[in-house]
Amino acid sequence: MRSPATQTAYIIISLLVVTTMGFLFKFYTGFAQEWFNNYIAAVFYEIFWCLLAFLFWRSSNAIARIPIWVFTITCGIEFLQLWHPPLLEKIRSTFIGRTLLGSTFSLWDFPHYVLGCFLGWLWLQQLKVKGHAKKS
Repeated sequence: MRSPATQTAYIIISLLVVTTMGFLFKFYTGFAQEWFNNYIAAVFYEIFWCLLAFLFWRSSNAIARIPIWVFTITCGIEFLQLWHPPLLEKIRSTFIGRTLLGSTFSLWDFPHYVLGCFLGWLWLQQLKVKGHAKKS
C-alpha cells in the first residue's frame, strides 16, 4: 500500500491543478465569458473545498460527507451574499474576500455547486484509490 504521504502529495497536486483551473476560468475572456467566469469557476470552487477538506479529514466515511458539507456551507455563503453589513462589505471589497465569499447572489450558482460537489466526490474516490493502490 502507498503511504499517507503519497496520498497527501496527490491531494496537494490536485489542489494546485484545481486552483489554477479555477483562476483561469475566473479570468477567462472570450466566448461565454460570464458563464466561465461565474459558473464554471464555481464548479472548481466546490472541488477545491472538497480537496482541502480531504487533506485534513480522511476517515473512512469522509468521502461521502465532505461534498455534502461543502455544498451546505457554500450554499450558506451564497445566501450570505444577500446580506450587506459593513464588515462583510469590507471583506468583499478585497480580491480574496470576493473570491471566497462572492458578492452577488445567483440562483444559477446552485446547480453548478451540485456539479462541483459531485465532481469533487468523484475526485475524492480516485484519490482514495490512489492512496490504497498497491505498488507495481
